[in-house]
Amino acid sequence: MTSGAGAVLFDIDGTLVDSNYVHVDTWSRAFADAGITVPSWRIHRCIGMDGEKLLEELVGSSDSAAALEAKELHSSYYAEASKRLQILPGSRELLQRIEDLGLTVVLATSAPEDELATLRDLLDVEEIVSVVTSSEDAEVAKPSPEIIGVALERAAVGAEDAVMIGDSVWDVEASRRVGVRCIGVRSGGISEAELREAGAVAVYDDPAAIIADLEAGPIWSLPRA
Repeated sequence: MTSGAGAVLFDIDGTLVDSNYVHVDTWSRAFADAGITVPSWRIHRCIGMDGEKLLEELVGSSDSAAALEAKELHSSYYAEASKRLQILPGSRELLQRIEDLGLTVVLATSAPEDELATLRDLLDVEEIVSVVTSSEDAEVAKPSPEIIGVALERAAVGAEDAVMIGDSVWDVEASRRVGVRCIGVRSGGISEAELREAGAVAVYDDPAAIIADLEAGPIWSLPRA
């Protein structure tokens, strides 16, 4: 299963778009309005996790009336807050550099379709991206490796010829479980130590820092078209 060219799989939230703390804020408001007390630091620790797992971790259930209300409120509040989203430094430039190298650009996210549409509009790189995944493509999101497997299949590339870039330990764990090397970025708020402990082969501040070290990093060794 290979197209001859390697692929770079990108998480979006916290990796290409500065959205993690918007998620923290909107989840915090949602929980409060649903009558649930959850400290913001605990919410942040779960960002990037599957939505149902996030609810189970933070409120003990994903299908209770309060959890379902919080989930609905979060979607509404996040949509309202989307104007606060910003592209992280170097995001568009890194995607372009990856394509210029003859590598396949993949957006390997498990974001819901409505949130993904907002993120894609903001990035405005449709002509660069070859493959996109969403929450519709996997029953269980990260840290389950299912979404990574779907991305590899659609890109027609083997795990050994792919690199994942993500901001959370869930990205790193999901990648490791299918044999894909993962580059971590600190732009989502997780420390280098935690990302490396989870298995990241390299850690940078943000996409701009990856560009600056591109020729010395894991991406440079991928096969090109």
